[in-house]
Amino acid sequence: MQNKGLIKLFAILFGLVSLYQLSFTFLANKVEDDAVIYADSKAIDDDARQKATFERKFLDSVANKEIIDLKFAQYTYNDVKDKEMNLGLDLKGGINAILQVSVKEVLKSLSNESKSEAFNNALEAADVRQKNSNLNYLDLFFEEFEKIAGTTKLSDPSIFGTKALSEKISFDEGNLTVKETLQEEINSSIGTAFEVLRSRIDKFGVTQPNIQRIGNSGRIQVELPGARDIDRVIKLITSKAELQFWEVHTNAEVQNFFFEANAKVAELLKDDSVIEKEKDSVKTDDIDALLGEEADSTKVQNNLFTYLLPNVAQSQQQLSSLVAQARVLDTARVNDLLKNKEVRALLPKELKYVKFLWNYKSNEGVDGTEIIELYAIKGNRNDSPTIEGDVILDARQDFDQLSKPVVSMTMNSSGTKQWAKMTADNVGNFVAVVLDDYVYTAPSVNQAITGGNTQISGGTMTIEEAEDISTVLKAGKLPAAASIIQAEIVGPSLGQDSIDASISSFGLAILLVLLWMILYYGKAGLYADIALLVNILFIFGILASFNAVLTLPGIAGIILTIGMSVDANVIIFERIKEGLFKKKGLKQSVEEGFSIKGALSAIIDANITTLLTGIILYVFGTGPIKGFALTLMIGIATSLFTAVFITRLLIDGAVQKDAKLTFDTSVSKGWFQNINVEFLKKRKIAYVISGAIIIGGLISIFTLGLKQGVDFKGGRSYEVRFDKNMSATEVATTLKDVFGSAPEVKTYGSDIKLKITTAYRIDEEGQEVDNEVQTTLYNGLKPYLGETTYEDFKPGFEKSENDMGVLSYIKVSPTIADDIKTSALYAVFGSLLIVFLYILLRFRKISFSIGAVAAVFHDVLIVLAVFSITYSFMPFDMEIGQSFIAAILTVVGYSLNDTVVIFDRIREFTETHSKWKYSKVVDKALSSTLGRTINTSFTTLLVMSAIFLFGGDSIKGFMFALIIGVAVGTYSSLFVATPIMFDTSKKEEKIEE
Repeated sequence: MQNKGLIKLFAILFGLVSLYQLSFTFLANKVEDDAVIYADSKAIDDDARQKATFERKFLDSVANKEIIDLKFAQYTYNDVKDKEMNLGLDLKGGINAILQVSVKEVLKSLSNESKSEAFNNALEAADVRQKNSNLNYLDLFFEEFEKIAGTTKLSDPSIFGTKALSEKISFDEGNLTVKETLQEEINSSIGTAFEVLRSRIDKFGVTQPNIQRIGNSGRIQVELPGARDIDRVIKLITSKAELQFWEVHTNAEVQNFFFEANAKVAELLKDDSVIEKEKDSVKTDDIDALLGEEADSTKVQNNLFTYLLPNVAQSQQQLSSLVAQARVLDTARVNDLLKNKEVRALLPKELKYVKFLWNYKSNEGVDGTEIIELYAIKGNRNDSPTIEGDVILDARQDFDQLSKPVVSMTMNSSGTKQWAKMTADNVGNFVAVVLDDYVYTAPSVNQAITGGNTQISGGTMTIEEAEDISTVLKAGKLPAAASIIQAEIVGPSLGQDSIDASISSFGLAILLVLLWMILYYGKAGLYADIALLVNILFIFGILASFNAVLTLPGIAGIILTIGMSVDANVIIFERIKEGLFKKKGLKQSVEEGFSIKGALSAIIDANITTLLTGIILYVFGTGPIKGFALTLMIGIATSLFTAVFITRLLIDGAVQKDAKLTFDTSVSKGWFQNINVEFLKKRKIAYVISGAIIIGGLISIFTLGLKQGVDFKGGRSYEVRFDKNMSATEVATTLKDVFGSAPEVKTYGSDIKLKITTAYRIDEEGQEVDNEVQTTLYNGLKPYLGETTYEDFKPGFEKSENDMGVLSYIKVSPTIADDIKTSALYAVFGSLLIVFLYILLRFRKISFSIGAVAAVFHDVLIVLAVFSITYSFMPFDMEIGQSFIAAILTVVGYSLNDTVVIFDRIREFTETHSKWKYSKVVDKALSSTLGRTINTSFTTLLVMSAIFLFGGDSIKGFMFALIIGVAVGTYSSLFVATPIMFDTSKKEEKIEE
């Protein structure tokens, strides 16, 4: 092998980079472990909500403190957190939701709540069609309007030809042109909703949030790993934006109050300023020191100005809407102090209703801490703003005459009058633009603005800030709150259970593979094990480097990759053993084994087919399925490199030192040698057996059916833990009284956990409905919950082993369930088509493609048949959903992997044994690869069995499908794919003759 030095250097550097990237994960975990210790020491009565608050306090306090110094680079906790490997929802807990901005509500708002009969009938018809259609809502509405409108146009003054849209839609415009304008307005509304959500989530305090738009569907995906206060999150992402315009107090008007409040706070904190040294734990002392809390009995005099720096105005030129500033981590403390009754009592009459609100974003202070500004809003008895945000018609980022960024704003007639009065009353003062109780800008008013068209400017305003403010202003006309159409909530305790189960299965799977390779190949197997461990390091290093999200299916993908990556070494070693068997000598056998004419061609073909299925999964999958596909693809790439190059380096080094290197042991010596099975003579028996199984499976599928998961049929599914063994039948009967019909109830893992699935009120939208369904479930289960309160029953905060309640929750609306099923079908048939074309291109005979695809169909049908026959009595979930589709596509990839290796050997034998009968060529090729086929299948099944037994309840159905698929795929590559290829090849030859 050439360039050995370069490969060694690359492998060493890549390994060091991987270790470096993974070190951030270990450092972040260490800080978070300290946060847990701190929270445990502070929380009273082991209260989960208190623990979460104290953990957040600890992490906020160390966010910008250096925790590692490499001399050439220093890292704070935030820096480390940004570089750590992300854990998905199923491993960390939290919420993943898809929200739908109602296009119908947008259209109604744009039409100014039109009373047009044609318009409203078209909306109702579009509602009905949307339940069973993949078209977007605007297309459906447009089609229905065209059917029933007659001569009425969308630009009619009674519909969209309104004064508000007069600059965009003229009264005589054609429907198609109006539709384009409407699409732009809808996109703008969705974009605004997205920006508002992102702004809210940034302030929520969850690390590594993920929020993204899903095409132009009006859907927004929000994933918040680690979120615990689920009620607060849901309110945050579903409530309508509240844009308001308020008058503002200047710094001069409130500074005297601040000085009086400072003295009062000093008095209030006098008795609380001594922080006693903890005697129980040295660790707690260290944490308090890190937080800046005193660990001895020295008294520290605290006051308001310990946490808040007032902006004092000593002259008229220093007047400002900014009244004070504070560190971000002190804002909660400042809020509490300013809301204190004794402090509020100091407010003079003119400040009686003042509201203190923070800026929407922070800035980095001189010492690196995050500083945020405070404003004093002129409140009133009714807490009503001077102007509500719904008066805004349009807002955009623009430039003034000096090319400085500004925000241009247009109001409707009502808003124009209100704005004229507000600006006239505040000339020389300030007004604030407030969204969700955060101040986005508080500019000064130079003169009364009477035209309804306004520019908001600032001396240091950037383009980005102007875009943010214009987005906020447009949020004032946001016509509908986003509703949750799909949600998954996982409690942190369930996430920790998944991590523990994953580590167990991961460790066991690796150990089994390492031992098997040494048992089968001896010293060569040890070299393969080293390459395998390097492969694992590379996979995790890449995931950490690109901030990829590691999910439970992702871990399964890695473990599956471990099983499948052994395949490359097995193919190489088997070819080397063939050379040694033919007395070619060790050096020549190694050269041929690693050559393109030896094992490399089959390895590349097999890996490409699996990679193609991984790509299809990544394109069409969502959430955890994407995680599975990503780790599968990364694993394929790294295993190819380590098997071909790292193993080769080790083998070549051994060959140079020891010419007696063997590729077997006293146990495995002679296995699968001199095999000569006439597979083709047995193909008719195989056809009968496979045909009988498939026919039986199809009968079962059409009679018993398949158990569809909520992501395919819609519904709500709750995983609930109790304190004793439960009867699923009894619980289903009890819940029938509250739900009207019995939900599906099944034991989930242990007998104290139940999975409860119901379609109760799933067609109704709104968070109120979701809350009512959850309350109904609680009331129905109350006889079994003892003294568990509704607050403790809900998912979110960590539950101890003895706590009862909801551990996880999934909701899928029927509309999105149809979309998921459609995407799944596209994924399956798309992968089959791509693989068919690849094999046709690679082997240049359609018979090879037909054989491979027929075997895949065979494997898929048998897996479906097994699930149809056994789902009613298996002690784990066997639902047909997105995870099952991922398993099916993985089976497709594995089956093709196996088949392509065999086809590659048939092609090779055809070229080297041109005088043999084709049937003999096929049989010899099958026999020569039998050792590799059985060895790889055994190793893969060994790995997957470890995951199945120890990998956690939520993944058992997924792994069961893979186990059945791999076993059937091994059989089909020998007895289905190759025989069908042979039979179709004979027909091809007759046609050519």
